[in-house]
Amino acid sequence: MERIRFVDHDGKKILLVDLSGLNAEEVAALADQVPAHVIPQPDRSVLLLADFTGAKISKESVERIKIAAVRNRQHLRRSAWVFNGNLPKPLHDSIKSFSSRDIPKFESREAAMQFLVGGHH
Repeated sequence: MERIRFVDHDGKKILLVDLSGLNAEEVAALADQVPAHVIPQPDRSVLLLADFTGAKISKESVERIKIAAVRNRQHLRRSAWVFNGNLPKPLHDSIKSFSSRDIPKFESREAAMQFLVGGHH
């Protein structure tokens, strides 16, 4: 199954970036691919869900995520990330700060999807 794909949730299209279970090099490589899926979309239209469950994160992968987050910014309406404690708060904060984006984090894909389609965090 594609690691970057659109999924439907409550009639809304969500771009799922499935990083679950990847090693740090794979996370970095997938982060590099995300803008190619986001940038063709209209400004402020994309609902993006990044699932980092079980993924390994390194300083290099965080740097690559930061670059993708900045490149995607104008095309996103909302984004949400799923973690299971594998991204320390200082790294999450540095990505949010660098990209000038609020990136809420959730414990499950379902909770993140509900937030993206109009629920609350």
